[in-house]
Amino acid sequence: MAAAPTIADIARLAGVGTATVDRVLNRRPGVNAETVQKVMQVVGELGSPQQPGRPRRGENFRFAFVLPSDDSPFIDLVDRQIAQAASDFRHQHITEITHRIDASDPVQFAAELAQVDGCEGIALLAPDLPPVKLAINELVRSGVHVVTLFSDVAGSKREACIGADNRAAGRTAGLLLARMACGSKGTGRDTVLLSSQATRLSAEIERRIGFAQVIEERFPALRMQRTPDLPADDEGACAALKKFLKSGIDPARVAGIYNVGSGSAGVARALAAAGLGPQVGVVTHDFTEEHRSLLSANGLSYVLHQDIHYCVLAAARVLRALCENVRGALNVGQPRIEILTAENLH
Repeated sequence: MAAAPTIADIARLAGVGTATVDRVLNRRPGVNAETVQKVMQVVGELGSPQQPGRPRRGENFRFAFVLPSDDSPFIDLVDRQIAQAASDFRHQHITEITHRIDASDPVQFAAELAQVDGCEGIALLAPDLPPVKLAINELVRSGVHVVTLFSDVAGSKREACIGADNRAAGRTAGLLLARMACGSKGTGRDTVLLSSQATRLSAEIERRIGFAQVIEERFPALRMQRTPDLPADDEGACAALKKFLKSGIDPARVAGIYNVGSGSAGVARALAAAGLGPQVGVVTHDFTEEHRSLLSANGLSYVLHQDIHYCVLAAARVLRALCENVRGALNVGQPRIEILTAENLH
């Protein structure tokens, strides 16, 4: 016996969105007569969709996780967490496919994203750029459910964003560094640095905004200064920050640095080379093995972390609930920001 079609199946064949199919099936207003007829014709051919909230019988759901192919410890960590979730996915009747796409060219990224087929849902970590938004919108219009993961693509038709509040994370980093700076009054260290790569990930942009906000609002006696954009690799980040500390600022005034993205090991080495060492606070993101070592060696003061495994599973749960037309599918708890130090490693 064939499995009952999903809302997404009907939407795809009718050439409309899943919300439109839902309106037609539940006899809600706002859909023109021609579209109603088109949807009901598909329903007549395929049969009625499954009942909301009831698990589908038959083949597994197929979901794609799409990540940039950047050489990034964080993205590599996400990739590993997706692979480690395979047993959980099997229990939920989910087949997972992971795609790594070069994000250096947003037009090409969008073109390859649009070619991801054979799946009913996509969890996406992508730059927030117009070509990517258009690709997301086309996928949704074709009946594929899309959620963003860790970094949002605002203004697109994606149905949810799974991940911690990045602006709050940036504010947390600012609060931690500012309090360390205030504890060193009388030393002349009144400047906190903000460093990141050139990025179009909205997560990193939101972190920068949150950091600047909390310094301006709550610590007017401190001076915030942006470094030039650092390369993503450790060697490049180290060389660029060394150059800045020699000619762009007086190192004796630096109380701390917030590194938003990659290259934290290079940042720590540059600070040590400038003689700043442990007396200068360093805050970064994501609990990688490298960051564990840096925390233990006092190369980092704090690592702000979110539960990546939870986010991966939550994205799959939301996609499945959307495919099954479960009421409240988007009601998912977002992870809290965990503050890790050398004293609470796990």
